Amino acid sequence: MVAMAVVASPQFLCFSSESNLRITTTITRPCLPLPHFNSILLRNNKIYFPLISCSSSSQTPEAQTQTAESCVNLGLQLFSKGKVKDALTQFETALSLNPNPVEAQAAFYNKACCHAYRGEGKKAADSLRTALREYNLKFGTILNDPDLASFRALPEFKELQEEARLGGEDVGSSFRRDLKLISEVQAPFRGIRRFFSVAFTAAAGISLFFNIPRILRAIQGGDGAPDILETAGNAAVNIGGIVVFVALFLWDNKKEEEQLAQISRNETLSRLPLRLSTNRIVELVQLRDIVRPVILAGKKETVTLAMRKAERFRTDLVRRGVLLVPVIFGEGRKPKIEKKGFGPKPKVAEPLPSIGEDFEKRTQSVTAQSKLKAEVRFKAEVVSPAEWERWIRDQQESEGVPVGEDVYIILRLDGRVRRSGKGVPDWEQIAKELPPIDAILSKLER
Repeated sequence: MVAMAVVASPQFLCFSSESNLRITTTITRPCLPLPHFNSILLRNNKIYFPLISCSSSSQTPEAQTQTAESCVNLGLQLFSKGKVKDALTQFETALSLNPNPVEAQAAFYNKACCHAYRGEGKKAADSLRTALREYNLKFGTILNDPDLASFRALPEFKELQEEARLGGEDVGSSFRRDLKLISEVQAPFRGIRRFFSVAFTAAAGISLFFNIPRILRAIQGGDGAPDILETAGNAAVNIGGIVVFVALFLWDNKKEEEQLAQISRNETLSRLPLRLSTNRIVELVQLRDIVRPVILAGKKETVTLAMRKAERFRTDLVRRGVLLVPVIFGEGRKPKIEKKGFGPKPKVAEPLPSIGEDFEKRTQSVTAQSKLKAEVRFKAEVVSPAEWERWIRDQQESEGVPVGEDVYIILRLDGRVRRSGKGVPDWEQIAKELPPIDAILSKLER
């Protein structure tokens, strides 16, 4: 769930990413320069809401009145305490109290998080679909939120992501727009080809249109009638041109959709979480330019064998930035409930923005990446196995590989798929194929 916080003067309550309650009592100015606090402040991927004071001594009768805003805040507090059913009731109540667009977006989104926690994939998808279509929710938020990790492993998420990629009914239209921008960068001449395809098709169509009367006159014969073979030949050329250029236009459209689907999968892959040997949890995108992940997926016996064989070439593979990522099919089907209690929590690296967010934020990740280099070892552990397995199965479908087969996938330094294969990889061949991490050829992958 997007961690939301509530604001009151002079108290400031906010939920951190570890769901701890933090209180700051010093506020020198309002969060937003507005006459009322009936708005939100987005900072570090946290959404801050106004809080109506809970002190009975200072409340007025108006403050005690239930509002959509207060219901959302109360629901967030209940969710942070594990009272998901009660939180869901509060979000539903907020939607019945004539909320403004900001409050409605928060209510629908957090309602979806509750449904995801309860394993109700269809209801979660319906709530997110409404927030996307009617309240301008960014699809990148769904990709990044750890509280929706279980939902992202369900087929309902795949359907929603496909709708967002296609931009149907304005669901995730901004997501498709961002995908198309990336697609245009990767295929800059597609637009030019389309233009000429349309132009030549129109020219051939106009020529054919004026050729029809000539063909009729040639068939009728008589004085001054054009030669029927020549006229028929011109018509055939025009028809052939129309067929060819229409086919090229449709082929370009098909390739664009395939490319958009691949970019969407790459974006999903970049958000999959890993646990490094130092117990730090990072997203795969944060390891770009640092390592070449090699995903080993399949049955436990096959993955274990591949890991054991890789140890023989460990030195050479480490020099080439290889990071082994084992994914055993079936391990993520039973959700793991994180135990709450005392003790240190896993360190979480600062998440990077999704596509479409501020590009300058990505440049700030350079410092964080340099710190991660010291923590990266030869192996990493997947944090949400069901999400990883779903991505691998989607990739297998796109490549025409039988779903569920043992495979390995080698990624480039920039996070894109380099190549893949079935069974156990040939580590000796991979060590010869990949250049050292500091080589010039490796810099071309960045």
